[in-house]
Amino acid sequence: MKLKILAILTCVSMIFALYMIFLLAPRESTQGDAQRILHIHVPLAIMGYVAAFLLGYGSVRYLTSRASKWDRFAHASAEVGVVFITAQLLTAIMWARPIWGPWWVWDTRTTMQVALYLILIAYLMLRAFVPEGPKRAILSSVFGLLAVVDVPINYLAIYLFRTQHPQAVVSPGGGGEDPDMNKALLASFIAVTLLFIYILNRRLAIAKVEEEVNYLEQVLSAHE
Repeated sequence: MKLKILAILTCVSMIFALYMIFLLAPRESTQGDAQRILHIHVPLAIMGYVAAFLLGYGSVRYLTSRASKWDRFAHASAEVGVVFITAQLLTAIMWARPIWGPWWVWDTRTTMQVALYLILIAYLMLRAFVPEGPKRAILSSVFGLLAVVDVPINYLAIYLFRTQHPQAVVSPGGGGEDPDMNKALLASFIAVTLLFIYILNRRLAIAKVEEEVNYLEQVLSAHE
């Protein structure tokens, strides 16, 4: 029931966010309509960071407790993180083409984001190739901590290095946006956050069922 309510809230908030982004927010004078992509791109990037931190949190909790629920939590966070960062990178390409000219520029921020993306994919590949059990959970938990190391370097890249990536607008040190643009960004952030929470909860529910099915299969095999 709670997931159904969350699903409804997510749908409503996404519709409202799209209205705010494409109809209410004014057209940016320099970048034109391409700037509207950033209202979706930024929340997706933030949720990618959140997924990496949740992966790290689940990994630490598993290493300290050896409770399988934390391994499931870390795994689900990594999978959802891959989905959101994929969408974030696609919106980055959609924005870069009309503004920069090339589809992609290997500056510090974009390179660190691809590194985070590859770490999450490598984490999932490790889990796919190592047989299920405590050994897989321990190895993947240790590897998952790399994602947490990437995030602060990734975020601070525009402050620490010369980069072609746009400088901060709403982050510390930024100049701010038009009030209606800020409202659109906030609406998009709420919608993307709700979507993230919904997908993560659904994936955790599926993971729990998968673990129960695997346990039952092992019990049946032992009695054959």
